Amino acid sequence: MKTLTIAHLYHKEMNLYGDSGNVRCLCYRLKARGYGVQVNEIGIGGRLGEFDILFIGGGQDREMQIISHDLKRRCDELTYAVQSGKTVLAICGGYQLLGEYYQAANGDVMQLCGALPFYTIGGSERMIGNIVFDTAFGKVVGFENHSGKTYLDPVLQPLGRVISGFGNNGADRGEGLLFNNTFCTYAHGCVLPKNPALADEILRRATGDDLAELDDTEELRCHNLLIQRFT
Repeated sequence: MKTLTIAHLYHKEMNLYGDSGNVRCLCYRLKARGYGVQVNEIGIGGRLGEFDILFIGGGQDREMQIISHDLKRRCDELTYAVQSGKTVLAICGGYQLLGEYYQAANGDVMQLCGALPFYTIGGSERMIGNIVFDTAFGKVVGFENHSGKTYLDPVLQPLGRVISGFGNNGADRGEGLLFNNTFCTYAHGCVLPKNPALADEILRRATGDDLAELDDTEELRCHNLLIQRFT
């Protein structure tokens, strides 16, 4: 039996809207297929170590300030993980951490990881509500709540295109990003339980295997009803 390790970085500080439920979803879908799973919760000062999937949840400006000093010492290893094709899922604030910098609404600039060429500008108005966006893996539904507007370098591609909601910045209709095996999104909710196709795409990349089908009747019923409601 193959065992996968999920590294949950900043599990206490970056867990807005129950984002840790994404880790529970990945564990459930792996175990249902006979895989073993080990979850390593890594806080400030902890060692990242070896992993098959890296997860970083969301947080507000306060939480990002709390982890900012610790993040500086992790820039090289996070950049290596992203650029070398490790499987990564980053939500909202966790997504922003992988960029170059965050400029708050008051003009203060927080230098971030710089793993990928994008940046975020804090706005005076929040982009909040349910979001539906189209991806190569089907439609994704979630909940967004962010004032930061993220702008991708032209070399990057968004994870999807917004059908309903705001996405990265409320203007260019892009949502999140997909680079190698790094998935970033503003969708909370938590996003994976009601989007099983997205969850399985992440797992296929992490395992390198053809995954057995699961009975997703209830998950897809929820998924489809939400998309009908919000589009």
